[in-house]
Amino acid sequence: MSPPSLIERLESIPRRELYFFSLYRVLEAGIMAALVFSPVATVIGDPRSAAMGGAVAVAYMVAAVALLLLGRNERWLVPLVFGGACIDILAATLATHALPPVAAGIAMMLLFNVAAAAMLLPLRYGMTVACLASVALVLEYLWSALADGQPPRSLAELTMFVTSYLALAWLGNQIGHRARSSQRLAEQRTAEVANLVEINELIIRRMRTGVLVVDADNRITLANEAASLLLGDGGEAGAAGLNHVAPELARRLQRWRGGWQVDDTPLQLFPDQPEVQPRFARLLADSDLTLVFLDDTTVVSRRAESLTLAALGRFSASLAHEIRNPLAAINYAVQLLEESRNVDDADRRLLQIIHQQCLRTNGIVESVLGLARRERANPENLDLGGFVRRFVDDYRQTLSIETDSLEAIVPAQPVQALVDPRHLQQILTALVHNALKYGRIMDEPSRVRLRVFQDGRNAFVDVLDRGPGIPEGVVAQLFRPFFTTSEHGTGLGLYIARELSRANQATLDYVPVPGGGACFRVGLPGPNTILSL
Repeated sequence: MSPPSLIERLESIPRRELYFFSLYRVLEAGIMAALVFSPVATVIGDPRSAAMGGAVAVAYMVAAVALLLLGRNERWLVPLVFGGACIDILAATLATHALPPVAAGIAMMLLFNVAAAAMLLPLRYGMTVACLASVALVLEYLWSALADGQPPRSLAELTMFVTSYLALAWLGNQIGHRARSSQRLAEQRTAEVANLVEINELIIRRMRTGVLVVDADNRITLANEAASLLLGDGGEAGAAGLNHVAPELARRLQRWRGGWQVDDTPLQLFPDQPEVQPRFARLLADSDLTLVFLDDTTVVSRRAESLTLAALGRFSASLAHEIRNPLAAINYAVQLLEESRNVDDADRRLLQIIHQQCLRTNGIVESVLGLARRERANPENLDLGGFVRRFVDDYRQTLSIETDSLEAIVPAQPVQALVDPRHLQQILTALVHNALKYGRIMDEPSRVRLRVFQDGRNAFVDVLDRGPGIPEGVVAQLFRPFFTTSEHGTGLGLYIARELSRANQATLDYVPVPGGGACFRVGLPGPNTILSL
């Protein structure tokens, strides 16, 4: 890492220390003025130049007050400290020459100014101040020796003061540097701790698992967003106690505190909220606070569904591989029978139907394998109206009940769509199969229509029936895997149909029909949709 810049050091200079340094300078100026203008002046001895002493005292007092006022500006901290130290050195030098009896005391007071300046300034500036003070002291020594004809003090005293200035400057700078480093480190650690606390609070607030902190009196002292939603308005910290908000949860908590076996069945804490699985833990070993975790059972069930679907995908892939072999054998046998001369026209038509259904079943097997392997679809530009007509013609040949009806409503103009034909075949097969099976009233025949239309750039296929419709409570679960209202159903038809739709950037939705019946709408992208994005 590069060393801190001058601006960084400037920003790290504490203003409080500078303020007290300026106050000390005002005190020095007051003492100097007292030595000149107060009765103390007659006690200390005759000055060399009373006029110079008075002028220096007044000028130094004005400068000290000005520096005290200017010290509030953070942008001028370093110039003020260095400039103030230079003023201190000049005033001390002139006062020492004007008042020889107190020269040693003034030189000793200057020691603090040099040490304080070095403590607040970078090393090169601090040592510069010490050198200036030493040079000023030597020059004043020579000036007094030339003026009086003899040295004012011993050379040893001068040497000790010069050495003290340099030593205190270096020592003060090291102390100041370490103090500023410790302060920066403490501020950094404080900021890191504050950030960690905020991150922890954010994580706890945004957790999907409800978290409550309950004291010994069953008062809720803390609740994250998930817990507040599960408990309603009473889940906020500082609200009513847990006994009032969730009596059953409070009862289980009391049993857990007493060491009894806790009922692990899910419970509903608030109307219209999902069931939760409560878990309890002590916040600290010697604390009466208890952590209550409220796990949403729907999340757990979704995880179980994901694991089941993953296993089912592997099983489907294995099963599809096994189905391929008999399909290939059936298809080969049909081809051999078609070549026989003993097959009449009616039987040959049946062989064609078997061959077509083998191809369709093989396509479904390929789609299941692609879904299990999460393969991408191979979309093609196709005429949706013509595709639906061919689908209806092929499906009519396999209707088990002759009274059921299946018809296509196709506009006169072509409707283009971008979709994988194999996937669309399987989607429509699943939807038509459900419509024929569930879209009937009592013993009446099913009437299923496939309507093709275009809206903007997208093409749509509606699969409509005239059955009893779908209850509102069931609509939200239609496309969930393994959900079925039939004793013999698997609950995977609509789920696979929607997954195949998503693989083709298409949509599959249930559209309520006001006049009765059900409508499943497949929305397909147009041929130019990708180019226009």
